[in-house]
Amino acid sequence: TQFADPERAPYGAIVNDRLRFAQFDMARTWLDAVPNAFMVLNQQRQIVFANQALLELIGESAASPHIEDIIGLRLGEALNCVHATETHGGCGTTEFCRTCGAIRAVLNTQRQFTDAVQECRITRTDGVALDLRVWTRPLCVDNVPYVLFAAEDISAEKRRIALERLFFHDILNTVSAIVGTAKQIQEGAREDVDRLKDTNLELATRLMEEIVAQQQLTAAESGELRVRPVRINSMSILHEVMSLYAQHEVSAGRRIRIDTDAQAAYFISDRSLVRRVLGNMVKNALEASEIGQVVTLSCRRVEAGVEFSVHNRSAMTKDVQLQVFQRSFSTKGGGRGLGAYGMKLLCEHYLHGTVRFQSNQAAGTTFFARFPMNLDEGQQ
Repeated sequence: TQFADPERAPYGAIVNDRLRFAQFDMARTWLDAVPNAFMVLNQQRQIVFANQALLELIGESAASPHIEDIIGLRLGEALNCVHATETHGGCGTTEFCRTCGAIRAVLNTQRQFTDAVQECRITRTDGVALDLRVWTRPLCVDNVPYVLFAAEDISAEKRRIALERLFFHDILNTVSAIVGTAKQIQEGAREDVDRLKDTNLELATRLMEEIVAQQQLTAAESGELRVRPVRINSMSILHEVMSLYAQHEVSAGRRIRIDTDAQAAYFISDRSLVRRVLGNMVKNALEASEIGQVVTLSCRRVEAGVEFSVHNRSAMTKDVQLQVFQRSFSTKGGGRGLGAYGMKLLCEHYLHGTVRFQSNQAAGTTFFARFPMNLDEGQQ
C-alpha cells in the first residue's frame, strides 16, 4: 500500500456488524430522512450501515443500488472513484489517496478518537467530479469501535464559487479594459485609433473565449455537449492556439514557440474542443512559467492518432501532481482550477483521447494530449 492499511474484515465480521446496526429500526428511519449521506464504517474503513441519501449519491453512477450492494465496500469503491481499483488493496491504498479528505478524516478519527471535518474531491469512472464535505466521529457499540461518517455533496457550491470568480474577477477585468480602450478611442488622437481598435478586438475576442469555455464545460458536465467532427491539420491548430495566447495577458514577459521537430498530421475530431484542450494546456504552462521562460508546443504522429505536447520549465510538486486533474483543485486559489480538469474531461470523455503529464525538476513539465485519428459521429 502507498497510504492506508489494505486489510479488510472477513465476511462473517461484516455480517455481524450489519446485524448489530440493523436492530436500530428507529435510527434508520430518522437517518433516511436526513438529506446528507450517512454511514458507519468498521476499523477497516468498510461500510456496515448506510442511509438512503448515500444510495442516492451512488445512484448517479450505478443503476439502482441497494444496501446489499455496498455493504463491505469502502467509500471510494461505492462511489466508483477512478483510483479505487488501481491497486489490489482498493480505496485508500494508492498515492492519490494521500490527498483525499475522506480517508484522512477517517484515519484521524481512528487514531485520535476525535471528530474530524474535511473536504474531499472524487472523480468517478464516468468522468463526473464530486466535491464532498465530510464529518467523522468515533462510535463504540458493544465494545466494538466504529466511525460515524457523514458526507454533504458541495459540488454545486464549488461550481458557483468558480463561476463567481470567473465572472466577477477575470471577465469583469476584461470588460473594464474594453470600456477603458473604448474611451481612449473616443477621446484619443486619430493616429492612435487603429491601434486601439485592434486592442479592443483582441480583448473582446478574449472575453468571448472565456464565456464559450464556460458554456462548453457546463455542457460537458451535464452530458449535453455536442461533438462535431471535422478534418483537422495538427500544425494549423497549433498555430491558432499560439496566436491566441501570444498576446494574452498570461504571456506577458514569456514566449511561445512551436518545436521545429513538430510533425504535421491530419485527423478527424471536433476543432473547437481540441483547440480548447490545447488552449488550457498552453494557458496553464504560461501561468506556471517565470518571466523570460519559453513555452514550447509540439505534435507528432503516433499509432492510430496524433499527440500534442506543451512544455514549460517549471516542475510541479508531488502534492500538485496528485491533485492536478481534480475539478476544484487549484494552485491559484479562489476556487478556480478548471483548466486541467476541463482539459481531461473534454479530451477523454468526449474526444476519446488521453491526457497525461511528466514533471520533474530536471526536465520541467510537459502535458500530452493524444487524439484518435478518426472520431466518428457514433462515438459521441
